[in-house]
Order: sequence, then structure tokens, then C-alpha cells
Amino acid sequence: MAVHNVMEEIVQEVLVNYKQQFNLSCECERCLDDIKAIALNQLPPRYITKDSHIPYVRAPHTADRQGVTNVLMTVTKAASLVSDNPRCK
Repeated sequence: MAVHNVMEEIVQEVLVNYKQQFNLSCECERCLDDIKAIALNQLPPRYITKDSHIPYVRAPHTADRQGVTNVLMTVTKAASLVSDNPRCK
């Protein structure tokens, strides 16, 4: 395995799980990628080199209430920004 940013997986899961609540004006691939990119630029990267380390890196961002809230709030802000200013079409 090469170097992998676990935060990408976490942001992707939040986006998929809460997409309906975000009330996006567009759900095309470009807009969803823009949301992920904006959110990932605001969140700290969490790089690993072994798959076995994924649970340890994910835990503070998925099991801890403050970590979950921080990621969700960041993705929500990114979704709002992209929804108000979509670059597609």
C-alpha cells in the first residue's frame, strides 16, 4: 500500500450519509468532488502506510463526539458553499 489519507474516506462517508440533509442544488460528480476538496483543505490530513492503522486513525474522527461534529460541520459548510455556487453546467 502506498501512502493513504484516511480523512478522504471519512469525508466521503459523511457526504454519502448526510447528502439528503445538505439539500444540495446539484448532486453531479463535479459538485460532490468540489465539496470533498473544500472540506479536505479545511481538515487535517491523516496519512497512513498500512491498512491495519485505519481504525486507529479513524477513531478520533468517527467515535469521538467532537471529532464527528468537526468533520460534519466542515463538510456542511463546504456543501453550502458549493450548493450556492456550483461550477457545473
